[in-house]
Amino acid sequence: MHRVSLLFASLLAFSVLMAGCGPAAPAMQMGSNPPADADYGTTRTSDNGLFQATYTPALNPITINELHQWTLHVETADGTPVDDAVIAVSGGMPEHNHGMPTEPKVTEALGNGDYRVEGMQFQMGGWWTITFVIDAAGQQDSVTFNLKL
Repeated sequence: MHRVSLLFASLLAFSVLMAGCGPAAPAMQMGSNPPADADYGTTRTSDNGLFQATYTPALNPITINELHQWTLHVETADGTPVDDAVIAVSGGMPEHNHGMPTEPKVTEALGNGDYRVEGMQFQMGGWWTITFVIDAAGQQDSVTFNLKL
């Protein structure tokens, strides 16, 4: 009887161990590497060229695990500040296939094309992307910033 219990316990431990090694563990899979020509600048033109955006973090340098805010400045392609925009924020680490530990959002339009973004936090070093989807004057475009922390 003791041998049967020992064999059963060994098989159970082996099964549990193997369950985490197969394709059913997507959390362990890695995503893509940063492009060789990744632009890490704080000013970018939106994907379709409608807007130009610049971010300024309240922390300089950005510190891991510290909640902070950014100011996002948005202009049209000809340099006119964009007021009254609706802006969505998302971000994550493409290499690790995970998002941010917080849900940042634009909390206030400051005027002259400036917006307060609260809830910025990064839980580890590496390549991050932050995307802003900008809706203004009946047009929508997005801009993605690369960060290396």
